[in-house]
Amino acid sequence: MAPGLDDVILNLDASARSGLSFILALMMFSVGLGLRVDDFRRVLRRPGIILFGTALQVIALPALTFLLTFAIAPTASIALGMMVVAACPGGNASNVLTQAARGDTALSVSLTALSSALAVLTTPFNIVFWAGLHPRTASLLSTIGLDRGAFLSETALTLGLPLASGLFLAESASRVATRIRKPLHTFSLLALGGFIVGALVTNGSPLAAAGWFIFPVLVIQDAMALALGYGSARLAGLDGAAQRAFTFETGIRNSGLGLVILLGHFKGLGGAALITAGWGVWHLISGGALAAWWSQKDPALPVASALPLEAEPTS
Repeated sequence: MAPGLDDVILNLDASARSGLSFILALMMFSVGLGLRVDDFRRVLRRPGIILFGTALQVIALPALTFLLTFAIAPTASIALGMMVVAACPGGNASNVLTQAARGDTALSVSLTALSSALAVLTTPFNIVFWAGLHPRTASLLSTIGLDRGAFLSETALTLGLPLASGLFLAESASRVATRIRKPLHTFSLLALGGFIVGALVTNGSPLAAAGWFIFPVLVIQDAMALALGYGSARLAGLDGAAQRAFTFETGIRNSGLGLVILLGHFKGLGGAALITAGWGVWHLISGGALAAWWSQKDPALPVASALPLEAEPTS
């Protein structure tokens, strides 16, 4: 175990914190640009299956992750990172992977839309609830002096307003929304990457030393998330296309959002930041490999039509 990993804190000045708040708002605005009111209307047409898939993401995954931290998280900050990832909504990459795997793309899009909208409340609540319930992470939150009430209200506001603004623009000026969405999303990821590079330069030694035991943890958690989606859909008797959509919706998380929250509100704790950043890479590798295998396993199935949201992979 890398010594002192929980003590690695990426202190940010006021301007850096303001920059992170802007990146978070920009990320959620770009998510809103990809949503349509029709995505939510589809929920009314398939309420049972969509609410079931959403419950897997916002209830079952955080709960199982909480239990998993007792078995595989060697430090409190790594356990916190695992909980933050589980609390994040699904990313648009799940839509792309579902389509590539010849799954139910329309179902995937509806699940992403609903989980993204609910994330305004569920993401901060799940982070505070599960981290506060775990003895080691609860102590860590006290050490860094997290104001839980302020975190809940500020995060809900920072996530909700940009998301609603993006959805409004997407409905009122869809061509403009489609044109600016990808550049805005790319810019927010590049800006976040700049913060990560700065953190590595400043704290590179202890973070690099931790990589060898961080990797197995995120691989196990990712496998659990994918298996949860697939196994639950299969037990519920859903068809193969829906099983694939559930697999990627549960296994792909918007870890970029989690990383911004960690840097802005949790002082970028070393282990938590490593887990969350690692997810942004690994879930695309594992998900891509699974999608490729599924597409070859059933080559006779038709490929889904183009994604209605023109979604691109996100981390």
